[in-house]
Amino acid sequence: MQQFSAATTLNKKPLFNFNIGSGTGVKLDDKTFEEWRKYIYELCGIYFQDNKKYLLESRLQKRITYLKLDSFEKYLQYVKFNPRRNEELKYLYEVITINETFFFRNQPQLDALVSSVIPDIMSSPYKVNKNKIRIWSAASSSGEEAYSIAMTLKEMVKPKYPHLSFEIVGTDISRAVIGTAQNGVYREYSIRNCPAFYLKKYFKKEGSNFHLSPEIKNMVNFKFLNLYDQPGMRAMAGFDVIYCANVLIYFDMKSKIQVISNLYNSLNRSGYLFIGYSETLHGISKAFKLVSFPKTIGYKKE
Repeated sequence: MQQFSAATTLNKKPLFNFNIGSGTGVKLDDKTFEEWRKYIYELCGIYFQDNKKYLLESRLQKRITYLKLDSFEKYLQYVKFNPRRNEELKYLYEVITINETFFFRNQPQLDALVSSVIPDIMSSPYKVNKNKIRIWSAASSSGEEAYSIAMTLKEMVKPKYPHLSFEIVGTDISRAVIGTAQNGVYREYSIRNCPAFYLKKYFKKEGSNFHLSPEIKNMVNFKFLNLYDQPGMRAMAGFDVIYCANVLIYFDMKSKIQVISNLYNSLNRSGYLFIGYSETLHGISKAFKLVSFPKTIGYKKE
């Protein structure tokens, strides 16, 4: 990952003047778009195609207006060289990613986990620790996927394997959505697909909010992770199942290959990877075995 230093000074004057302009009516020209695209790509592997220029422009505009800057160029300099760069990156990650999710969004994948994946992993001769299953929600957003997994394991797997313990880790590049996940408080939009049984047993409604029970919240550990960060990815090892849905759509081929290679290395032998319905590993990796389940597919590390 490319690193950027804090702002330097010349004759005790700031190299960049960050506090000018209103941010109103600013346009993103082609040259600056290319600079932003390159920077974001180096930062996290997300690649904005030419036809997504308008999308990047509208999203960055929000921060430009808030910071009262007068151009996309000045905001780029702000992000790169401002002494509070690391703080601003938190907002940038929120701006350039979409956090669209809800509980039990991928029910066929959860069904496959219960009926086939965990029994297969537990019977594998390569499974070293027969007492624990480790699952990683690699783009957990505000936590709905990870918590859906937790409820499914508690209700559908634990009774069959009472000796098993579960470790569920949720990671995301946005610290804001991690905070939401840790709080475990959701609006009606998030629980709209949640089965009535789980909604009644594990949620408490207070006003317009739905509070997830501590019993389920305590099953998941959330933390910040950039999937494009090699040292951070190397620390994520020894998982039996990885869910990484709707992430590859943000990357170009080079980034996809790197991320999938990292996820492969994070899996135990005989472990499984699940990705989004509209995504495929075709042309990205031949290291996995394609496995078909009812209404979905998975990828197994042999």
